[in-house]
Amino acid sequence: MVKILHTADIHLREYKDERWEALEQIVEVGKRNQVDILTICGDLFDKDVDAENLRPKIREVFSNIPFKVLIIPGNHDADSYKGGMYFGENVFILSDTLPFQHSDISDTRIIGLPFEPIQGQNLLGKIQALKGKLTPDKKNILLCHGELLDAFFSGADFGAEGEERYMPFKLSYFEGLNIDYVLAGHFHSKFDDRRLKNGGYFVYPGSPVSITQRETGQRGVNLFEVGSPPHKYPLDTFHYQEITITLDPFKEENPVEIVQQHFEKLHPKATAILTVKGYVNSEKIQMTEKDLVSQIKEITEGKCTKEPHDEFKDISRILENDLFKSFTNKVKEGDYTEEEERQLQDIAIKAMMQAEL
Repeated sequence: MVKILHTADIHLREYKDERWEALEQIVEVGKRNQVDILTICGDLFDKDVDAENLRPKIREVFSNIPFKVLIIPGNHDADSYKGGMYFGENVFILSDTLPFQHSDISDTRIIGLPFEPIQGQNLLGKIQALKGKLTPDKKNILLCHGELLDAFFSGADFGAEGEERYMPFKLSYFEGLNIDYVLAGHFHSKFDDRRLKNGGYFVYPGSPVSITQRETGQRGVNLFEVGSPPHKYPLDTFHYQEITITLDPFKEENPVEIVQQHFEKLHPKATAILTVKGYVNSEKIQMTEKDLVSQIKEITEGKCTKEPHDEFKDISRILENDLFKSFTNKVKEGDYTEEEERQLQDIAIKAMMQAEL
């Protein structure tokens, strides 16, 4: 069976930065897993000028590789592949909807649907016109770059695109077509796969490297054998990691140790977006808010996007308040779960903090 590695939205802009390193790692993943085809479904480059500057280096990366590389233009690099530009012997640019066929993949037909600034009936008609190019005796794969309207996505899911719509389509646009896989690009934030009505798959791999702070968590690519479901393959590439720590003054835990434990588990390629919230009892931990902020900065230095969001508050005065102690005792006498007790305490803390203003 044909083995395919599917990625998109690398947005190359500089030689040897973290995005470039992600592309090199993807190529190595393809070699290790003996794939037949690497598909890059749009926005390999951040801008057309980047394609012009980086093309010689791209040829080096794609030289002497044992698989084919199929690339379609995205909205960021729609004009990067014109005029017969050469990206490597095994690199094929699918700039129209002519099927890609090769003797190594005789049982699979791949068609590219490159980005165009079209939508609605024009786009529906273009997709439905593929019917004559699909064959019942082969596995049919469509590569595309655009915005799936069936699911709720926010603008953050598409990187820094703003409010403009980019070739928006629905899963229903593919009904009646003998398509086994739609391998897509443009959706940055995470791996997302859906079923087509005919039983096929629609897949966004997510960006293989964090492009903005909106792409959080370890990144990945789609690695699968034709005939099998899509599969997320994790990458060790640069990414942002959201860490939210809620401090609880009623637990026997040292806030500094809690932060330390989270950062000991941080992926070596990750940069944290840290928020520390909740409450502390400075009397109990023998540390002021200022001391705690200082120690958190020391632990996280060089590992965060910027200074941590320190949203915690010292409530030692409230905890020692007789009224609060009486309220807490009453709650403990009631028939409440631990979670309900904590919620009631939180309500009381907030009320007493408001009363102090």
